[in-house]
Amino acid sequence: MSKSILVTGGTKGIGKAIIQRFAQEGFDIFTCSRHQKDLEELTASIKKDFPTIKLYSKVADLSQKEEVNALAAAVKEKFVPDVLVNNAGVFLPGAIHEEPEGNFELMMQTNLYSAYYLTREFTGAMIERKSGHIFSMGSIAGLTAYANGGSYAISKWAMLGMTKCLRQELLPYGIKVTSVMPGATLTASWEGVDIPEERFMKASDVAESVWGAYNLSPQSVVEEIVIRPQLGDL
Repeated sequence: MSKSILVTGGTKGIGKAIIQRFAQEGFDIFTCSRHQKDLEELTASIKKDFPTIKLYSKVADLSQKEEVNALAAAVKEKFVPDVLVNNAGVFLPGAIHEEPEGNFELMMQTNLYSAYYLTREFTGAMIERKSGHIFSMGSIAGLTAYANGGSYAISKWAMLGMTKCLRQELLPYGIKVTSVMPGATLTASWEGVDIPEERFMKASDVAESVWGAYNLSPQSVVEEIVIRPQLGDL
């Protein structure tokens, strides 16, 4: 029986790279995006490169709890994932004392609450099954305070805390939990900046790290992956 993975926000950047990496290994896939067109393009690309893979998708805005719940219900109709990657996120720079009204709520709802709600939808079945691997996509912004990080950094510090708690809660049940904290990765978030491409990490390197952490024996778990550009943070 084939293994399965749910990756939120899987049409771009790190999420897309993770889907491609697990598709190589024969995983059935479920993903979501706010845009139907992006999902159609991803589906066409995966079907072309991996014709035997089943890829399911749903349009969902994960800043809305009802849409997170609807996504979970749609996934459950297909499978309970062996791997859950809470990857969906939004990045809006700004300082806490002057960022636009609503930035805090939007980033907490998208980056943190969606992961909390979605994880709770699948942990019961994973506990019953006594297997599963949950990855939380954090950021080095959740390890190091910096000016202009604002609500984004707050959401990523909170994501790390939640993931550490999950790790302790789920370890008796054979369920692995891993925090992934990448530095600057060449994705749409950095579009338009005047920084050479070689200064960034590749999304495929982050995906390879996730696959490596997943692909260990049941006796071991990678609790945290911190991965940075060779020349340091931007």
